[in-house]
Amino acid sequence: MPQTDLIPASFMAGAQRMALVLSGLDRVLISGHVNPDGDAAGSLAAAGLILRSLGKEFVLYSSTGLPQYLNFFPLPGAIHTSLERLPFQPQSALLLDCGEPHRLGRELAGRLPALTSVNIDHHLGGNGMGSLANWVEPAAAATAQLMAYVALAAGLPLKGELADAVALGVITDTGGFCHGSTSADVLFLCAALVADGCDLTGLRQHLENNWSPGRMRLWGRLMERARLTRGGSVAFCRVLLEDLAQCQACKEDLEGFVEQLRRLRGVRVAALLREEGPQLCKFSLRSYGSTDVRSTAALLGGGGHFNAAGGTLRLTPDQAEKALLDAVDRQLNDEKTA
Repeated sequence: MPQTDLIPASFMAGAQRMALVLSGLDRVLISGHVNPDGDAAGSLAAAGLILRSLGKEFVLYSSTGLPQYLNFFPLPGAIHTSLERLPFQPQSALLLDCGEPHRLGRELAGRLPALTSVNIDHHLGGNGMGSLANWVEPAAAATAQLMAYVALAAGLPLKGELADAVALGVITDTGGFCHGSTSADVLFLCAALVADGCDLTGLRQHLENNWSPGRMRLWGRLMERARLTRGGSVAFCRVLLEDLAQCQACKEDLEGFVEQLRRLRGVRVAALLREEGPQLCKFSLRSYGSTDVRSTAALLGGGGHFNAAGGTLRLTPDQAEKALLDAVDRQLNDEKTA
């Protein structure tokens, strides 16, 4: 079967256009959103491997670096956390899995207007921030899925490190193939990866079986603190800075916790609120089926996907909790009366 047969018809034009655009770039700064998850990291790795195959110079950048739980994953170059002392002066930027400039971090967002930029993303509602080209495809389960199609359109086989990079992004952004975004196209792509030797089981073991004692202590504390509201349809938990300190945990140890709240019987929306600093909190929302948490997040200035969204609130934990639960109530009431 020709490799391009793995590209669905609805993605073909975008993949071919991006492959052509990338072939015209050089000295490329590759970046995703701050605090990268598996999809952002996998997309960065895939992009670097694609550009390397095209004979281009590139550098990987994330102002926050990679989280510790992704340290096992090999990248096609070091992650730079500062734009100072790069190996070359970037001529262009490839922006991945990120819908807003501020999500790139303050340093890169400030320099972005001076760079020719290309944006590839799958977040709902974004129009793209690339000055040269944009491919924003909300129908994709992961940005890494889009990078797979770009690679195929460029004539590159999905094997070895490139296959692993795609798989990392797809596994994490589909919740291990449990989210509603796990389409037939996703499974078809992953079946091809496995057929060519990609070890999906090994990747999942690395992602899931690497807990620290601090994470175990933190999750135990938060499981006891979590509560149900709105007749059991909303599960809520908040995390204070003192919780992380007392459990000897870090914020990345919260990865996946909000999904556990969603497992409670009868819960339509799971909400996690994390204190970041003085009058600064982050929130994460998860839902199932037809409950749209992206719209809830948008009420608070955030965004994301239909069943997975989040944002930032410049409020105290008490104020942020009230604002978040009020927004969830408003969305559920709107859905009830629709």
